[in-house]
Amino acid sequence: MDNETAIRTTSTVAGTTREKTRPYAEGSRDEENWDQRLGFLMHDVSRLRRLVFDSFVEPLGVTRSQWWVIAHLSRHDGMMQSDLANVLELGKAALGGLVDRLEASGFIERRADGSDRRVKRVYLTPSGNGLVNQMRAMSHEMNERILADLDHSRRQQLAELLQQVKRNLLVLKRESEGTGSAASADE
Repeated sequence: MDNETAIRTTSTVAGTTREKTRPYAEGSRDEENWDQRLGFLMHDVSRLRRLVFDSFVEPLGVTRSQWWVIAHLSRHDGMMQSDLANVLELGKAALGGLVDRLEASGFIERRADGSDRRVKRVYLTPSGNGLVNQMRAMSHEMNERILADLDHSRRQQLAELLQQVKRNLLVLKRESEGTGSAASADE
């Protein structure tokens, strides 16, 4: 097959390169549905959801970075600040600035670890928990509007499919990092 009549894809995972070639036809689904490609669609949906959620929580005076920290602490309260930086893929200094602002706003507090006073753990305050409840209500309202045309079974199917895609991506990520271990759906 030549370049004009074939689509060649190459992927490298865990040091193994795989190449696939398949026919390409003018006017095919590949050409007509470029904007429906999985990667683009998933990225665009995620980006739009974040932007819409930003507008929903704007009245609360919380930035995207701040609500991301608060949302994570709502599921893992009391994390070590360094572990929180790693999980959120932020530099320690960047997270430190966010934590400083959230602490000054009264939403979180840092406490010394019980067994190692050099270690700081980050906790939501009662005000922070109240903010989480407001954010959850806003998120629920937004999700209902996003999923308005999907009945319960289609919503469930969408969630299951996305969970499977996430599991597959986590396996690929681990393989590319050389660990190859099974993935947790909570990551």
